[in-house]
Amino acid sequence: MHAAKPSGGLPFLPFARPTIDEPMVSAVADTLRSLWITTGPQVLAFEKALSEYHGGRPVRVFTSATAALEVALLTAGIGPGDEVIMPAQTFFSCANAISRTGARPVFVDVDPITRNMDLEATEAAINPRTKALMPTHFAGLPLDMDALYELAGDTDLRVIEDAALAIGSRWKGRRIGSFGDIASFSFHPNKNITTIEGGALVFADDTEAARCEPYRFHGITRNSDGTRDVTVLGGKYNMPDVNARLGIMQLARLDEFISRRQTLVARYFKQLHTDPPCVLPASGDSGHSWNFFAPLLPLNQITLSRKGVMDALQAAGIGSGISYEAVHLTSQYRKLGYQEGNFPHAERIARATLTLPLYPTLLESDVDRICDTLKSILHSAKR
Repeated sequence: MHAAKPSGGLPFLPFARPTIDEPMVSAVADTLRSLWITTGPQVLAFEKALSEYHGGRPVRVFTSATAALEVALLTAGIGPGDEVIMPAQTFFSCANAISRTGARPVFVDVDPITRNMDLEATEAAINPRTKALMPTHFAGLPLDMDALYELAGDTDLRVIEDAALAIGSRWKGRRIGSFGDIASFSFHPNKNITTIEGGALVFADDTEAARCEPYRFHGITRNSDGTRDVTVLGGKYNMPDVNARLGIMQLARLDEFISRRQTLVARYFKQLHTDPPCVLPASGDSGHSWNFFAPLLPLNQITLSRKGVMDALQAAGIGSGISYEAVHLTSQYRKLGYQEGNFPHAERIARATLTLPLYPTLLESDVDRICDTLKSILHSAKR
């Protein structure tokens, strides 16, 4: 077989890239010049803007979405002896956050097309120790929210939505996070908007939002005389103003960024027809915010491994990633007794998934180049 030709003078295309313009750089610089760079007025303004974007619901921001998930669990009263059901096909942070509270993550399989948590399998996994459900909106595609909340209501369970990939996504016209229980968003550089690093929780009521605050700053509460007390085992998860200022600028352009992602994905669907064929992700509808685009490679029909395909793309100047490995097969979670064969759909996705470049500054011609290169690699490696 012949590998794809090198890209020559063409620019390298990473699989993810933040969109940061000069006004954003200037705004961050102004925040630095103000000398108030840790949590302060910009954090409050960012939380207010996020709240308005999500229909006025209370918002608290954090240093990362991982921290946000852990605080959400603690605020919901999850701890030792409890179980939280989550998909086996998602990022590791979800299981880690559950484990760090002392609770046990319970994995279930996913739908092979949407890659979202299988709700029938979820219902079957519920037992007296189950205290919460933690679904991931995979790649930004919302889970069936009607079915999710019907199940949670019938079983009296909390729902903590891992919406790290889904800010701006909609279910039946309503933004994820604008309804439901607790939603967690990520602002990592490869997400739909970025604060460099950061995350947020959107709550259903002000009382619970206030209850989370000590967990993000050392467990501290203020006494009436101005002295401090420590009421819970809190962490150090407060977002700096520098990050929040970038977040304010990014949020103002979120809908524009999502529209651009949707245009690029439409191009992928039009152009990415390989021989042998890849399995393309679920197209969703206009409510899908498309944080990433990840087809499944036809590995049983080619002579290359996934690593071989990724290396060939890299040689052609195209970056790629893996979204995601199966969480239950990591060394940490095999300790809980999980093994290969437990969740066939999640395992198949983990073996064959390939994340292709997708970000707002990508061009349609870049998508064509990516598709043509992948077509060439797969055709040349065809058995």
